[in-house]
Amino acid sequence: MEGLTYRKNGDYLIPDLMMDGEDEAEETMLGKYGLLRQSFLKEHHHGTYTSRLLTGKLMEHLQETDRQAQEQVDQMVAEMMKQNGVDEALKERDQMAWLQTVNSFTAQAEEVVLREIVYR
Repeated sequence: MEGLTYRKNGDYLIPDLMMDGEDEAEETMLGKYGLLRQSFLKEHHHGTYTSRLLTGKLMEHLQETDRQAQEQVDQMVAEMMKQNGVDEALKERDQMAWLQTVNSFTAQAEEVVLREIVYR
């Protein structure tokens, strides 16, 4: 490899290796679904996790999973609210009922998203 530098560690020369995007990865925050995907891959698909980590594609995969899962949850909740007539009028009339309903829809959507996107 051209431009490879080494540091001395005792009697050995250790190459200074840095994966592509390593500096950027430290600054990037993952959301709930990205972190869940990361834990899932570490625990259940260690080979895939290690491969993506070593090729510098892990963070991109986790960010995409997080984005896709969040979009899917938002879309599903919006559809369920529309289908069931949960709107701002209900929110004004009975805020607790509105909140309970939206939380229920969110839990249902997350159950699907976790199964189909995060834990696949």
